[in-house]
Amino acid sequence: MISRYWRCLWVVVLLWPALLVAQDRPSLPEYVLQRYGTPPAIPDGPLPEPINKAVNTIFPGAIAPIGSVSRSTWGKTNSKALQQLAEARDPRVVWLISDLLSFTWQGELYDELAAAGSQILGITLTTQANKRWNEITDHLIAWNIPAFPGHLPVKRAIFANAVHGWEDLFIEGDIDWRLISWGGVPIDARPYDQTDTLCSCIPAVDNPIVTNAADATWLRETDIVFGLQVNGEYRAYPRRIMEVREMVNDTLGGRQLGIPYCTLCGAAQAFYTDNLPEGVMRPILRTTGLLSRSNKVMYDIRTNSLFDTFKGIAVTGPLSEAGLQLQKATMITTDWASWKSAYPQTTVLDESLALGKDFDLRNTRDADGPVFPVGDIDPRLSVQEDIVGVITASGVPVAFPKRTAYLALQNGQQVVVENVKLELVAGGITAVGIDGVSLPSQEAFWFAWSQFYPTSQVWGQ
Repeated sequence: MISRYWRCLWVVVLLWPALLVAQDRPSLPEYVLQRYGTPPAIPDGPLPEPINKAVNTIFPGAIAPIGSVSRSTWGKTNSKALQQLAEARDPRVVWLISDLLSFTWQGELYDELAAAGSQILGITLTTQANKRWNEITDHLIAWNIPAFPGHLPVKRAIFANAVHGWEDLFIEGDIDWRLISWGGVPIDARPYDQTDTLCSCIPAVDNPIVTNAADATWLRETDIVFGLQVNGEYRAYPRRIMEVREMVNDTLGGRQLGIPYCTLCGAAQAFYTDNLPEGVMRPILRTTGLLSRSNKVMYDIRTNSLFDTFKGIAVTGPLSEAGLQLQKATMITTDWASWKSAYPQTTVLDESLALGKDFDLRNTRDADGPVFPVGDIDPRLSVQEDIVGVITASGVPVAFPKRTAYLALQNGQQVVVENVKLELVAGGITAVGIDGVSLPSQEAFWFAWSQFYPTSQVWGQ
């Protein structure tokens, strides 16, 4: 009887940390449990020394510069250490396995890593082989698996070995490093106003060449443009160019601007990069080549400060320490015919900036849903439904399904939430306050907006 008592007590002692973690973690939404099942038990505290040793055997030097991990460079030692991790079943280390998968792509090693990750998580992989990174990472995100203490230095080593220039970005800050993954391209580290220099990165453009509307004969009437108005000056940023450049540092109406376009999340935005706090230089925005849940991560080349691209908030580095949040300007997504008809004095980016490319990524690569892992998606709207997002005066984020709102406005109906009113302008939608003054708004896919604003209201629901 006593022996049985002590055995039961020992089991409770062994399980107690996992029980505490399960109690402390917030409950998951029902739609997550239905899609992904129940998450595995998650240990607390530092990794046990044998597991920590295995982690430091595999990950810091596993990636070769600009290239995938190969089976020939992997070796038996790494395979043995990976098997140790698989048998230990600590889900926290799968974040690092996910990182290796993003650099590995396919082949025998990819399968080995995916098998270890699925064994640790206790899941059966059901997707095609080349989608197993997405499937594993989706589970990690949806289940909100925590990182282990000391996760960031190991992750930094993985990424710094892969691409020169990333080593200075992976620092502590107001950023969830678990969610940062590789987007398939290197960092754009070219100095300011030297964007004519070719690179293998996604090439931002500084001070772009522009023409008047009459000379933009290369644009079709139905081509999508992102329109911007500042102090009575107008400019169109064709989607064809923004899909190639993804980042523009510009000046319009006497104001300096940083204009990121995330092809993956369907979001074109404009931030004022002037009138900053004393001592803060204008940030020159570039693409890092990194993603967070299929959203681009931008940075300032002068300070290496990373930004929350959706909100314009500096999340690491000197600009984060300065508490910098960039003010938004409103961009209107419309067609070229409607924009130039409403604003015939508009300028437009020159065709040469497209570098001879015409991707139409929205209707090709991105047509079947997010390319990179996004985890759990709020099911109130479809994953890639276009929304117009606005923050009300009381701080409530609201998503207006674009198609529904557009039809309502065309039919003369009011589209209003709190102090926010939508209006049709130049063939697109903009937000104004009760006083008629323009309010910052942005368009994006629902999956992206709902990640950054999980408490968002949905107009009409």
